Amino acid sequence: MRRTSLLTKLAAELLAAGAIAFVPMPPSAGASPTDAAGAAAPASAPTGAPAPDAAPVEVDPADLGAYLDGFMQLALARSQVAGAVVVVVRGTDILLARGYGFADVAARKPVDPDATLFRPGSVSKLLVWTAVMQQVEEGRLDLDRDVNAYLDFTIPPFEGQPVTLRHILTHTAGFEESVRYLISSDPDALMPLGDLMKRALPRQVQPPGTVPAYSNYATALAGYIVERVSGMPLETYLERRVLAPAGMTRSTFRQPLPEPLRPLMSKGYLLSTAPPRPFEFVLPWPAGSLSATGTDMGRFMIAHLADGGALLRPETARQMHDHRGPGLGLLDRMALGFYEQRVNGRRAIGHGGDTQQFHSHLWLFPDAGLGLFVSFNSSGTPGSTLALRSALFHGFADRYLPEAPRPAPAVDPAEARRQAQALAGSYRSSRGSFTSFMSLFGLLGQTRVVVDGEGRISVPSLDPLSAGPREWVPSGPYLWEDRNTGERLAAEVKDGRVIRFGIEPIAPVMLFERVPPGKDGAWLLPALAAAVGVALLAVVAWPAGALLRRRYGVAFPLSGASLRAWRWSRLGAIAAVVAAAGWAAVAAAFSRDVGSIGGPLDWALQALRILTPLAALGLTLTAAWHLWLCLRHGRPWTMRLGALLLALAGALFVWVTFAFHLYGFSLVY
Repeated sequence: MRRTSLLTKLAAELLAAGAIAFVPMPPSAGASPTDAAGAAAPASAPTGAPAPDAAPVEVDPADLGAYLDGFMQLALARSQVAGAVVVVVRGTDILLARGYGFADVAARKPVDPDATLFRPGSVSKLLVWTAVMQQVEEGRLDLDRDVNAYLDFTIPPFEGQPVTLRHILTHTAGFEESVRYLISSDPDALMPLGDLMKRALPRQVQPPGTVPAYSNYATALAGYIVERVSGMPLETYLERRVLAPAGMTRSTFRQPLPEPLRPLMSKGYLLSTAPPRPFEFVLPWPAGSLSATGTDMGRFMIAHLADGGALLRPETARQMHDHRGPGLGLLDRMALGFYEQRVNGRRAIGHGGDTQQFHSHLWLFPDAGLGLFVSFNSSGTPGSTLALRSALFHGFADRYLPEAPRPAPAVDPAEARRQAQALAGSYRSSRGSFTSFMSLFGLLGQTRVVVDGEGRISVPSLDPLSAGPREWVPSGPYLWEDRNTGERLAAEVKDGRVIRFGIEPIAPVMLFERVPPGKDGAWLLPALAAAVGVALLAVVAWPAGALLRRRYGVAFPLSGASLRAWRWSRLGAIAAVVAAAGWAAVAAAFSRDVGSIGGPLDWALQALRILTPLAALGLTLTAAWHLWLCLRHGRPWTMRLGALLLALAGALFVWVTFAFHLYGFSLVY
């Protein structure tokens, strides 16, 4: 599933240089690809991003094999990825299906594209969207009807607007991010889909149909609707109506895996040099639980390239592929379930997917009749699987679907610098949590647009979206283009102020909204670190001062109410430091394993959400009491300064506690 990051993963993953780990590559399983003859796909008109000035290379198995062997074997070794599968289809043929590296490193078991199961994560959504459109074809579903008509519970309208399936298929249902019921290594965490939908319902934070904000919950909800209107369990429906007609005989959404498929499952790794990780159970399973071989994914691509094949009527498939949902300016948008990604003047559609160990992408080039699927069974070095997918997509297009260079548009340099300066600042993703303590992760993962003295922009935290360095050049009003990939960044302006921006290739599923000044991490994070430091210093100084006074026989200068205020302020500082340490531990646990944010840490989260507001308010009130008595009784300036700093630290803790919802008891977050 898409975890962008999960909340801020895309923003937080930075490309890191490291030692090259040379993982021995076994001979490619399935190295003899399906033979197919055919002419090269025609080049498109030069209306998109520039690409190398070269004629297209013929898309044939021999050239594909040589190209991909060179790319993948070096890529896996450098990125410490254990194994991968790549499939290329054209028309009704699988041109190439190859495995690279190992499905099981310890056993030296090579990846077999016909017999090794990968977890394509959110690419699973495309099969669920296909099921939705089948029910639309049969008249059981209406894309523009209130989804409550199909449910046995109620989703309240937001600002009077109901959620529809069209909103869900374009990721504009308006739900905030939810990770409480997302992924786990514990099979006991699984529950019936209907129960999960009622229990995990997130709040809506945007009017439906307005702002793209990726939602795993919404996809699972669509699957539940298919289950209800079709009259059969969704797992059975997908097997009978999607997997079987497409010829996907070694694929399943079921968790745990059916017994015959278990020996085929690839291990999942963080690094090829690390031990394998447990099988991942996706709780909103329609959003990402598919296990499939590479060739099965090729068959699914073939069905959609054939105008729906055995899955959909041609007009329905075209409706899915050609729709353009809400978005920002000229940037790519959602189709119905697929999202756009333009390259070399062509419109590709596809979907990416990430679990904690598996990282995948599927692309279709409808006008060329080509499809490309890749999946890695390891996260690899930080940012590497994002970069590898980008490099493969652009490298494939540049080799087989190139475009003649086109001149860069003329943009007034002074106006371009002014627009760049207007864009600078801190932003948060529209895909995020805004009404629970998870908004704290949004603070930690804010995206910053930086402008240098020459007016050049950069977005460092999003650089991993590309395989190489970004070089943004102005190409229109509040529009920039990456010179290396042709991907674009655009801003939306209201009353002369930039309020949000989008960046390809993730613009179809999330935008970045300017952070209110009071929540801007550029000043708030350093201030919060200073506040924790002040509180920690007060805590450490208490016993240290007592030891020094005892050694030198010096009496404590306070007594009575002043002494009580001083002591209570130190107790408040201790509570604040404990709360801060607790949230840091939760953040670390979340970074290591997103599944830990669920049930295993509920007790800690509940305790922290009780302690934090008490500690923040307690520190503020007791430090203010201590400060008032210091001023009233003319205490030394050092004591007055210390009391003032502690009171200010407490006030900041109060602001962060309530601005980022570090309180409450809800277990939906």
